Amino acid sequence: MTKADLVDRIAGRTGLTKRDVAVVVEALLDAIKEALAEHKHIEIREFGTFKVKKRKASMKYNPRDRSQKVIVPEKMVPVFKPSKFLKEKVNWMGESRAAAPVAPGDESTSV
Repeated sequence: MTKADLVDRIAGRTGLTKRDVAVVVEALLDAIKEALAEHKHIEIREFGTFKVKKRKASMKYNPRDRSQKVIVPEKMVPVFKPSKFLKEKVNWMGESRAAAPVAPGDESTSV
């Protein structure tokens, strides 16, 4: 799914214009990028957590000349950890709807 597909889907569900939705989606992504650049932790309930982790320096082989070793320096990398709810929802796709995960706070039963 591309950003344009996401904008189309949200616009269709909310009745907002694609232009308005695109502005909001872009603002959300910018806010996430800025927070990660500042090494901040971003938690979105029922979705997941974005954070920055330090990747240790390592020794790798030069792909053009396997006899040469190259030191890859330590660096910071963005990571995403999906929530338990998101993991269950992804794994549920294709299973019976009766086994669908319920978001916290949505435990009400329908008759």
